[in-house]
Amino acid sequence: MRTYTIVVKPDETGDFVVSVPALPGCFTHGKSIEECRERAAEAIEVHISGLQADGEAVPEEVETPQLLTVTVAA
Repeated sequence: MRTYTIVVKPDETGDFVVSVPALPGCFTHGKSIEECRERAAEAIEVHISGLQADGEAVPEEVETPQLLTVTVAA
């Protein structure tokens, strides 16, 4: 069993975009937070299977990513 943090962001259509910071290139989307969780689990499994099929190492999440904000003069 592996545990990965997912990042869920709303998009311009009202749906959500999901990324997995520990697995670059692993993305999905959903209409609700619960759907995002389900689809993220599926996307992670497929992504890991692809890495293994290609003989690549599967990244482990070392620590939970932090969400920070920065204010800049623009």
